[in-house]
Amino acid sequence: MSEKLINVTKEGQIAILTIQRPSALNALNKEVLTQIGQEIDSLEKDKNIRVMIFTGEGKAFVAGADIAEMKELGIAEGENFSKLGNGVFQKLHQSKIVSIAAINGFALGGGMELTLACDLRIGSEKAKLGLPEVSLGLIPGFGGTQRLARLIGYGRAIELVLTGDMITAEEGYRIGILNKLVKEGDDLLGVCKMIANSILKKGPEAIERVKKTIQEGLDLSLKEGIALEEKAFGACFDGGQSKEGMTAFLEKRPANF
Repeated sequence: MSEKLINVTKEGQIAILTIQRPSALNALNKEVLTQIGQEIDSLEKDKNIRVMIFTGEGKAFVAGADIAEMKELGIAEGENFSKLGNGVFQKLHQSKIVSIAAINGFALGGGMELTLACDLRIGSEKAKLGLPEVSLGLIPGFGGTQRLARLIGYGRAIELVLTGDMITAEEGYRIGILNKLVKEGDDLLGVCKMIANSILKKGPEAIERVKKTIQEGLDLSLKEGIALEEKAFGACFDGGQSKEGMTAFLEKRPANF
């Protein structure tokens, strides 16, 4: 039986996934990636869970992919490793469950790519971010070349990838990688839970539609994206949660979703 490398705790409708491989700064090897994918699959089946928060045990979020494992790979094996990571992170990205990265320390390489696959990134002031793969003669292989540019634009993204520089959480917040910066010593997970609880008060079906519409719209022209939004907006008027939400607003009471 393989060692359990992802610890999952549930608090109401929130699941907290802690990567626990601190001796290797939570580096992503094949087993860690596989277990992340398995846990996402399991949470998808739990109809009660609406938000998942990722964090790392110890002083790192995830310090990167496992270099010791990668060193022995050939061309086909390297591509398969990339496919494994991208498959897991795409599953995370496309999940109906909202995902939050609670970045408690180093988020480098594959760790940075894990945060980019999440919907929201909340970082401690002590966190360090970067895609340093070129320093190893590699390139990002788990979506970093694609998601970072979509998030912060070509100019800033290619600078970070070409230099491989590690940046502070403050700089990451300034250029739009982080949604929120949490002062060192403050409760990072507590802030993430507060954000999660704010999301949980909103209509579940609307939250799922928002994720799907924004993500799919990024691959479309503006005209096509608007048409996609119109259909998604119309689908809200099915007599279900939107009716309760609007009725609650008019009656000046909390909605019962």
